[in-house]
Amino acid sequence: MPKDTKYVAKQPDDNGWIDYSSSENEVWRDLVAQQQPSVERLAARPFLEGQKKLNLPTDRVPQCVEVSETLLDLTGWQVAPVPALIGFSKFFDMLSKSTFPAASFIRDRESFDYIEEPDIFHEIYGHTPLLTDPRFAKFSQVIGETGTQCDPSDYAWLIRLYWFTVEFGLIREDGQIKALGSGLASSPGELDHSIYELTVERKPFDIIDILRTPYRIDINQPIYFVLDNVDQLLEATQRDLIADIQEAKALGLFAPTYPPKDKRT
Repeated sequence: MPKDTKYVAKQPDDNGWIDYSSSENEVWRDLVAQQQPSVERLAARPFLEGQKKLNLPTDRVPQCVEVSETLLDLTGWQVAPVPALIGFSKFFDMLSKSTFPAASFIRDRESFDYIEEPDIFHEIYGHTPLLTDPRFAKFSQVIGETGTQCDPSDYAWLIRLYWFTVEFGLIREDGQIKALGSGLASSPGELDHSIYELTVERKPFDIIDILRTPYRIDINQPIYFVLDNVDQLLEATQRDLIADIQEAKALGLFAPTYPPKDKRT
Protein backbone atom coordinates (compact mmCIF):
# COMPACT_ATOMS: atom_id res chain seq x y z
CA MET A 1 0.00 0.00 0.00
CA PRO A 2 1.40 3.42 -0.87
CA LYS A 3 2.35 5.75 1.95
CA ASP A 4 0.19 8.55 0.62
CA THR A 5 -2.70 8.97 -1.79
CA LYS A 6 -4.34 11.67 -3.84
CA TYR A 7 -7.76 10.34 -2.88
CA VAL A 8 -9.87 11.61 0.00
CA ALA A 9 -12.16 9.36 2.01
CA LYS A 10 -15.87 10.01 1.52
CA GLN A 11 -17.93 10.29 4.67
CA PRO A 12 -21.24 8.45 5.11
CA ASP A 13 -24.33 10.25 6.36
CA ASP A 14 -26.21 9.33 9.54
CA ASN A 15 -27.79 6.37 7.73
CA GLY A 16 -24.44 5.08 6.48
CA TRP A 17 -24.98 6.18 2.88
CA ILE A 18 -22.36 7.97 0.80
CA ASP A 19 -23.29 10.48 -1.85
CA TYR A 20 -21.43 9.44 -5.01
CA SER A 21 -21.52 11.79 -7.97
CA SER A 22 -22.89 10.82 -11.36
CA SER A 23 -19.34 10.68 -12.75
CA GLU A 24 -18.26 8.36 -9.91
CA ASN A 25 -21.24 6.11 -10.57
CA GLU A 26 -20.30 6.05 -14.23
CA VAL A 27 -16.77 4.91 -13.37
CA TRP A 28 -18.27 2.00 -11.41
CA ARG A 29 -20.59 1.16 -14.29
CA ASP A 30 -17.76 1.15 -16.83
CA LEU A 31 -15.42 -0.85 -14.56
CA VAL A 32 -18.05 -3.55 -14.12
CA ALA A 33 -18.79 -3.62 -17.85
CA GLN A 34 -15.09 -4.00 -18.63
CA GLN A 35 -14.32 -6.64 -15.99
CA GLN A 36 -17.39 -8.86 -15.83
CA PRO A 37 -16.87 -10.77 -19.12
CA SER A 38 -13.35 -11.79 -18.06
CA VAL A 39 -14.54 -12.69 -14.56
CA GLU A 40 -17.26 -14.94 -15.94
CA ARG A 41 -14.66 -16.67 -18.09
CA LEU A 42 -11.76 -16.99 -15.63
CA ALA A 43 -13.03 -16.68 -12.06
CA ALA A 44 -13.62 -19.65 -9.77
CA ARG A 45 -17.07 -20.87 -8.81
CA PRO A 46 -17.02 -19.50 -5.22
CA PHE A 47 -16.51 -16.00 -6.59
CA LEU A 48 -19.18 -16.31 -9.27
CA GLU A 49 -21.66 -17.82 -6.82
CA GLY A 50 -20.93 -14.96 -4.43
CA GLN A 51 -21.67 -12.44 -7.14
CA LYS A 52 -25.07 -14.02 -7.70
CA LYS A 53 -25.87 -13.97 -3.99
CA LEU A 54 -24.96 -10.28 -3.67
CA ASN A 55 -26.52 -9.12 -6.94
CA LEU A 56 -24.54 -5.88 -6.79
CA PRO A 57 -25.81 -2.93 -8.81
CA THR A 58 -23.99 -2.46 -12.11
CA ASP A 59 -24.97 1.16 -12.77
CA ARG A 60 -23.87 2.80 -9.51
CA VAL A 61 -21.48 2.40 -6.60
CA PRO A 62 -23.01 0.01 -4.05
CA GLN A 63 -23.48 1.26 -0.52
CA CYS A 64 -21.71 -0.53 2.32
CA VAL A 65 -24.92 -0.69 4.34
CA GLU A 66 -26.84 -2.53 1.63
CA VAL A 67 -24.00 -4.99 1.01
CA SER A 68 -23.76 -5.56 4.77
CA GLU A 69 -27.44 -6.50 4.96
CA THR A 70 -26.84 -9.45 2.63
CA LEU A 71 -23.53 -10.50 4.18
CA LEU A 72 -24.92 -10.42 7.72
CA ASP A 73 -27.63 -12.87 6.73
CA LEU A 74 -25.20 -15.18 4.92
CA THR A 75 -22.03 -15.23 7.03
CA GLY A 76 -22.38 -12.65 9.80
CA TRP A 77 -19.99 -10.21 8.10
CA GLN A 78 -20.42 -6.53 7.37
CA VAL A 79 -18.61 -3.86 5.39
CA ALA A 80 -17.52 -0.56 6.93
CA PRO A 81 -16.12 2.45 5.05
CA VAL A 82 -12.64 3.52 6.10
CA PRO A 83 -10.05 6.09 4.96
CA ALA A 84 -7.95 5.16 1.95
CA LEU A 85 -5.04 4.04 4.09
CA ILE A 86 -5.26 2.05 7.33
CA GLY A 87 -2.51 0.23 9.19
CA PHE A 88 -2.14 -3.51 9.69
CA SER A 89 -3.25 -3.27 13.32
CA LYS A 90 -6.59 -1.70 12.39
CA PHE A 91 -7.00 -4.03 9.42
CA PHE A 92 -6.50 -7.19 11.47
CA ASP A 93 -8.71 -5.88 14.28
CA MET A 94 -11.60 -5.27 11.89
CA LEU A 95 -11.25 -8.69 10.24
CA SER A 96 -11.22 -10.33 13.68
CA LYS A 97 -14.64 -8.74 14.27
CA SER A 98 -16.02 -9.98 10.92
CA THR A 99 -15.95 -6.47 9.50
CA PHE A 100 -14.36 -5.79 6.15
CA PRO A 101 -12.74 -2.34 5.82
CA ALA A 102 -13.69 -0.74 2.52
CA ALA A 103 -11.99 2.38 1.21
CA SER A 104 -14.87 4.69 0.40
CA PHE A 105 -13.49 6.49 -2.67
CA ILE A 106 -13.57 5.27 -6.27
CA ARG A 107 -10.71 5.75 -8.72
CA ASP A 108 -10.79 8.51 -11.31
CA ARG A 109 -10.65 8.07 -15.08
CA GLU A 110 -6.92 8.71 -15.10
CA SER A 111 -6.39 5.58 -12.99
CA PHE A 112 -9.17 3.54 -14.60
CA ASP A 113 -7.10 0.46 -15.47
CA TYR A 114 -4.69 0.48 -12.54
CA ILE A 115 -4.69 1.97 -9.07
CA GLU A 116 -2.11 1.04 -6.46
CA GLU A 117 -4.23 1.74 -3.40
CA PRO A 118 -7.48 -0.20 -2.98
CA ASP A 119 -10.64 1.69 -3.91
CA ILE A 120 -14.26 0.74 -3.41
CA PHE A 121 -14.38 -1.12 -6.72
CA HIS A 122 -11.65 -3.44 -5.49
CA GLU A 123 -13.21 -3.68 -2.03
CA ILE A 124 -16.83 -4.33 -3.02
CA TYR A 125 -16.60 -5.91 -6.48
CA GLY A 126 -13.42 -7.82 -5.61
CA HIS A 127 -13.78 -8.83 -1.98
CA THR A 128 -17.39 -9.11 -0.91
CA PRO A 129 -18.41 -12.01 -3.21
CA LEU A 130 -15.95 -14.29 -1.38
CA LEU A 131 -17.28 -13.15 1.99
CA THR A 132 -20.64 -14.74 1.12
CA ASP A 133 -18.86 -18.12 1.44
CA PRO A 134 -18.58 -19.31 5.07
CA ARG A 135 -15.17 -20.85 4.36
CA PHE A 136 -13.63 -17.58 3.17
CA ALA A 137 -15.42 -15.67 5.92
CA LYS A 138 -13.92 -17.98 8.54
CA PHE A 139 -10.44 -17.84 7.02
CA SER A 140 -10.49 -14.03 6.89
CA GLN A 141 -11.72 -13.80 10.47
CA VAL A 142 -8.94 -16.13 11.70
CA ILE A 143 -6.34 -14.09 9.83
CA GLY A 144 -7.67 -11.08 11.73
CA GLU A 145 -7.61 -12.88 15.07
CA THR A 146 -4.04 -14.01 14.47
CA GLY A 147 -3.05 -10.44 13.63
CA THR A 148 -4.48 -9.19 16.93
CA GLN A 149 -2.48 -11.82 18.85
CA CYS A 150 0.90 -11.74 17.12
CA ASP A 151 3.69 -9.21 17.60
CA PRO A 152 3.58 -6.21 15.24
CA SER A 153 6.94 -7.35 13.87
CA ASP A 154 5.09 -10.38 12.49
CA TYR A 155 2.46 -8.39 10.56
CA ALA A 156 4.45 -8.40 7.32
CA TRP A 157 4.76 -12.18 7.54
CA LEU A 158 1.09 -12.82 8.28
CA ILE A 159 -0.19 -10.53 5.56
CA ARG A 160 1.50 -12.74 2.95
CA LEU A 161 -0.94 -15.50 3.77
CA TYR A 162 -3.81 -13.12 3.06
CA TRP A 163 -2.11 -11.72 -0.06
CA PHE A 164 -1.49 -15.06 -1.75
CA THR A 165 -4.96 -16.46 -0.99
CA VAL A 166 -7.76 -13.92 -0.54
CA GLU A 167 -6.10 -11.30 -2.74
CA PHE A 168 -4.23 -13.27 -5.41
CA GLY A 169 -5.03 -16.94 -4.92
CA LEU A 170 -5.69 -19.45 -7.70
CA ILE A 171 -7.59 -22.74 -7.49
CA ARG A 172 -7.96 -25.90 -9.56
CA GLU A 173 -11.46 -26.59 -10.84
CA ASP A 174 -12.29 -29.49 -13.13
CA GLY A 175 -8.68 -29.78 -14.23
CA GLN A 176 -8.32 -26.05 -14.97
CA ILE A 177 -6.73 -23.23 -13.00
CA LYS A 178 -9.19 -20.49 -12.11
CA ALA A 179 -8.75 -17.10 -10.44
CA LEU A 180 -9.96 -16.92 -6.87
CA GLY A 181 -8.41 -13.83 -5.31
CA SER A 182 -10.13 -10.48 -5.02
CA GLY A 183 -7.15 -8.61 -6.43
CA LEU A 184 -7.40 -10.71 -9.59
CA ALA A 185 -11.16 -10.31 -9.94
CA SER A 186 -10.90 -6.52 -9.84
CA SER A 187 -7.78 -6.17 -12.02
CA PRO A 188 -8.26 -5.84 -15.79
CA GLY A 189 -4.69 -6.84 -16.61
CA GLU A 190 -3.67 -9.27 -13.89
CA LEU A 191 -6.66 -11.58 -14.22
CA ASP A 192 -5.51 -12.76 -17.66
CA HIS A 193 -1.87 -12.64 -16.56
CA SER A 194 -2.45 -14.99 -13.64
CA ILE A 195 -4.03 -17.66 -15.85
CA TYR A 196 -2.19 -17.39 -19.15
CA GLU A 197 1.24 -15.81 -18.62
CA LEU A 198 3.86 -18.46 -19.45
CA THR A 199 6.59 -16.95 -17.25
CA VAL A 200 4.44 -17.09 -14.11
CA GLU A 201 5.27 -19.69 -11.47
CA ARG A 202 2.14 -21.38 -10.09
CA LYS A 203 3.06 -23.21 -6.90
CA PRO A 204 1.03 -25.65 -4.80
CA PHE A 205 -0.61 -24.18 -1.72
CA ASP A 206 1.79 -24.43 1.22
CA ILE A 207 1.50 -22.13 4.21
CA ILE A 208 5.17 -22.03 5.14
CA ASP A 209 6.19 -21.37 1.54
CA ILE A 210 3.61 -18.59 1.32
CA LEU A 211 4.85 -16.93 4.51
CA ARG A 212 8.39 -16.95 3.10
CA THR A 213 7.49 -15.50 -0.31
CA PRO A 214 8.05 -11.74 -0.74
CA TYR A 215 5.87 -9.73 -3.10
CA ARG A 216 5.44 -6.30 -4.60
CA ILE A 217 2.07 -4.60 -4.74
CA ASP A 218 2.73 -2.51 -7.83
CA ILE A 219 3.41 -5.22 -10.42
CA ASN A 220 1.69 -8.28 -11.83
CA GLN A 221 2.69 -11.14 -9.58
CA PRO A 222 5.43 -13.49 -10.81
CA ILE A 223 4.30 -16.22 -8.35
CA TYR A 224 0.84 -17.48 -7.44
CA PHE A 225 -0.23 -20.28 -5.12
CA VAL A 226 -2.85 -22.75 -6.29
CA LEU A 227 -5.40 -24.33 -3.96
CA ASP A 228 -6.69 -27.81 -4.75
CA ASN A 229 -9.93 -26.94 -2.98
CA VAL A 230 -11.32 -24.22 -0.73
CA ASP A 231 -11.36 -26.57 2.25
CA GLN A 232 -7.59 -26.12 2.45
CA LEU A 233 -8.33 -22.65 3.81
CA LEU A 234 -10.55 -24.14 6.50
CA GLU A 235 -7.76 -26.53 7.40
CA ALA A 236 -5.44 -23.53 7.71
CA THR A 237 -7.72 -22.02 10.36
CA GLN A 238 -7.02 -25.03 12.59
CA ARG A 239 -3.27 -24.42 12.56
CA ASP A 240 -1.19 -22.42 14.99
CA LEU A 241 -0.45 -19.64 12.52
CA ILE A 242 1.77 -17.77 14.98
CA ALA A 243 3.95 -20.88 15.25
CA ASP A 244 3.94 -21.09 11.45
CA ILE A 245 5.20 -17.51 11.28
CA GLN A 246 8.03 -18.31 13.68
CA GLU A 247 9.00 -21.34 11.58
CA ALA A 248 8.97 -19.24 8.42
CA LYS A 249 11.08 -16.54 10.07
CA ALA A 250 13.63 -19.14 11.18
CA LEU A 251 13.88 -20.43 7.61
CA GLY A 252 14.02 -16.91 6.15
CA LEU A 253 12.51 -15.26 3.10
CA PHE A 254 12.95 -16.70 -0.34
CA ALA A 255 14.94 -14.56 -2.75
CA PRO A 256 12.61 -12.23 -4.66
CA THR A 257 11.80 -13.24 -8.23
CA TYR A 258 10.91 -9.69 -9.21
CA PRO A 259 13.13 -6.65 -9.92
CA PRO A 260 13.72 -4.13 -7.13
CA LYS A 261 11.44 -1.12 -7.15
CA ASP A 262 12.93 1.97 -8.75
CA LYS A 263 13.41 4.37 -5.82
CA ARG A 264 13.20 7.33 -8.17
CA THR A 265 9.50 6.67 -8.79
